[in-house]
Order: sequence, then structure tokens, then C-alpha cells
Amino acid sequence: MGVGIDVEHLNAWYGTNHTLQDINLNIPANHATALIGPSGCGKSTFVRCLNRMHETNPIARATGVVKMGEVDIYKDASPVDIRRRVGMVFQRPNPFPTMSIYDNVASGLKLNGFRNKAILDETVERSLKAAALWEEVKDDLKKKSGASLSGGQQQRMCIARALAVDPEVLLMDEPASALDPVSTSKIEDLIFQLKSQYTIVIVTHNMQQAARVAENTGFFLNGKMVEFNSTDKIFTMPSDKRTEDYITGRFG
Repeated sequence: MGVGIDVEHLNAWYGTNHTLQDINLNIPANHATALIGPSGCGKSTFVRCLNRMHETNPIARATGVVKMGEVDIYKDASPVDIRRRVGMVFQRPNPFPTMSIYDNVASGLKLNGFRNKAILDETVERSLKAAALWEEVKDDLKKKSGASLSGGQQQRMCIARALAVDPEVLLMDEPASALDPVSTSKIEDLIFQLKSQYTIVIVTHNMQQAARVAENTGFFLNGKMVEFNSTDKIFTMPSDKRTEDYITGRFG
């Protein structure tokens, strides 16, 4: 099951660029939370802070408190431990091109030392089923490379790879922006199904997508969280005029 995430006074920098400025919000467990806002407003930096990927950049740093359940991810756990608990799906599918579909999905488990074939087989099947891909690839698991799949299938395989290590949180950074409408619809259906088991945070430029899949939405602008509320309220009665201007297309 997913866990809630409490963010208090989160600030982040790339060099001297103050990318995130005093972010405070509570992300509820087992819900989908959408983050919207124009390009360069801090959304992707924010999700990278939630699994400590931000600090992999040598000129990047972050301060503040991010609690995942009872764990302060910057004080109580190593980056490796946090990344086991927090799966990440990127804007463009990133299969390991020389690996089979099976090995792509099992790669995280193998990296963590799992070698039991029965456990690997069961986890690969379970993860592909959870990603709604099993029926399409079950006969080609070890015959075809992950890179041979279509773009939408590759993205669902990458979701399966993230699920295979049994995370509590799933971060998605514009997971459907490079996909066709049919594949996008499948990813959205998948998000809807997965949020009963995981806490999902999705970055999206697609306002309709946020309205379809997320119970809560946060609006970022110039590194600040302008507004965070139920998705319905954000899109029908926003509290801040800047939010209204953005969702009605006046800027961004």
C-alpha cells in the first residue's frame, strides 16, 4: 500500500538558481496527485526531490523536510533505500535496449540481489499484469528486447519495471506526453487502477489528463506552489487568479 508524503519548507537549487521556494503540501496515500504549471516552473525538480534524484546533480542541493510515512527521507534513510520505496517513470520510455522484456522488468530485483528464478518469474508476471501488458508480451518475454515494443508498450513496461521492486510511491514525470492518444488512454486507465495500491504523483502539461486521473492537483509557478487543492476545486473554483489564468490558457 502507498504512504502519505508530507513536505515542509522544501527548497531546492541548481547552482545559484533557486528552483523550488518554500514548498509545503500533504500528498495523501493511495491517491493520484497531479502537478501542473508552465515549463521550468519546478514540477520535475519537485518530484526528483521526492526520491532524492535531485542530488545526483553535483551542483544541486535541497533543504527542508520530506516525510514518507514516518520516515524523513533526507535524515532517516539513504538515497538507495528511498529509491527502492519510490518508483519513477520518465517522460520518454527508457528501456534497456540490449535486454529482453523479461530482463528489463526484472532488472531492479536483480540489482537488489534477487536470483531465485521462481520469485523473479512470479514478480515479472505480476508486474506486467499490473501494468496491463502481460497479455500482449507473455509469449515473447525472453525472445524480444524491450526496445522492440511500441512506444506505449515500452512505457507500460517501464511502469512494470518500477512496480517490480514493490514501491510505495510511484512518480510519473509526463508519462504520456510522447505517446499517441490510444497509448495515453491506456496509461491513464492504468493510473486509475494503480492508485488503490500506490501513492501516485504525476507531472502533466495536459489539463484534461489531470482532471481525469487525479483527486488532488497542485499548481506550480516560478518555483512556488501557488495553490494545492482538490482537482475539482482547482479546475472549477481556483482560489488564486494566477491558477485561473493558467488553466484557462491566458498564459503558459
